[in-house]
Amino acid sequence: MFIACLPNTNLQPVLYTERNTGLNANQLIFSYGPSTIGFDVDLSGFRNQMQTAPATVERNYLQLKEMAVNYDLKPDSRLNETELAKKLATSRTPLREALNRLVAEGFFTFRSGKGFFCRSLNPIGIMHLYEARAAIECEAASLAAHRADPTKLTELEQFLDESKANYTPGTSPTELLRMDEAFHVGLTSLTGNTEMIRLLENVNDRIRFIRLIDLRTLAEKNGGEVVTIRPHAEILRAVKQGDSEAARQAMVQHLTKRLEAVTENVRNAFAELYTPDD
Repeated sequence: MFIACLPNTNLQPVLYTERNTGLNANQLIFSYGPSTIGFDVDLSGFRNQMQTAPATVERNYLQLKEMAVNYDLKPDSRLNETELAKKLATSRTPLREALNRLVAEGFFTFRSGKGFFCRSLNPIGIMHLYEARAAIECEAASLAAHRADPTKLTELEQFLDESKANYTPGTSPTELLRMDEAFHVGLTSLTGNTEMIRLLENVNDRIRFIRLIDLRTLAEKNGGEVVTIRPHAEILRAVKQGDSEAARQAMVQHLTKRLEAVTENVRNAFAELYTPDD
């Protein structure tokens, strides 16, 4: 039904639902002074769309984030929104909402007049992320030595002890990295600072691809036994003793060991991304 409204009138729409009208469909009521004009309009589709929109954006966000973390979209490549919408079985509006959220988190970039692009992959950018990670975690280790809740500290000790058996040459780099991230996020959580946790998780996501390559390269060169929990145990020991400076220094030594390999790892990452599948 087409409804024409004259300009400069006081015709105002009022929405009545079946709850207050007793109708099976929603009714759109236009009031003008003492008079009303009613139209039965089925708005169930619109209501369902409004209810599912946030869930759709979140689903798109998680799918796109995984693609960005793994560089399924090549570095600096322009995103084809039409193709992405088809691939994710979504529409352009929730897709763009998810993309804008990921731009803010550093996984994509936006260029005015050109659109969305996948993040870059270069040694300087990765080094900056590693430095940011070190700044967060070294301060977190120091703060944890003063703030750690004894119960949560014991839980982290138990996690480290239980994961010790999995630090073996046969364990996949993906699993090793999962355990490593879990320890570091767990340690940061001992500070009680939710902002530090959020920042660390963001950095972890953005360097995960490079760290996987680093773990593989390290194991290939020196054997799988080179990856141990010893550095984690030393950090946790200092935290448990309440020695903030020792905890900070133990974290510094742990995190700076692999900084010199950043350029090599980025080069290996490009080789992996652009090597044709057999």
